[in-house]
This record gives sequence, structure tokens and C-alpha cells, in this order.
Amino acid sequence: MFGNAFTGWHLVIILLIVLLLFGAPKLPGLARSVGQSMRIFKSEVKSMRDDEPASPDATGTVPPASAAPADPTPAATAPQKPTDPPVKP
Repeated sequence: MFGNAFTGWHLVIILLIVLLLFGAPKLPGLARSVGQSMRIFKSEVKSMRDDEPASPDATGTVPPASAAPADPTPAATAPQKPTDPPVKP
């Protein structure tokens, strides 16, 4: 989204604004809480991935292994009609 427009100077300006808003004494606590939040988020994402079934279908359930495939539709098995008549040389 930002592409090449976001440079090092932009990062310096953002850090200065954060420093002015929160003050130097509060920055270590802010960084610690952000780190804890990221750690919790990563552990939740990992646990959600571990809980997911291998390959859910459209309803969100895993079909049993003995389930037969669905019957093909009549349109798929019917012979195809040519749309254009053959060209005679």
C-alpha cells in the first residue's frame, strides 16, 4: 500500500510523535505490553490451526472416508452439440 513512499524518515517522525504522546518513562511499559499481546495472539493463532480439521467441506465438517462421490450432473454426461455447423472447403 505504501510502496516506496514509506522511507526511514517517516519512521523517525512516527517514533518522535510516539515519544511526545506517551513520554519516555512510559515507553518500556508500552513495548512490554505490545510484546505480551503479540505473544498471546501468536499462541491463539497456533492453537486455532491445531484445532482445525484437515480438509473441511463447504459445511465445515470433514466428510467420512467411506462417502461416495456425488453423481455427475446430466449436463456433464450428455453429448455436446456443436454450436457452429462444420465448414465445408
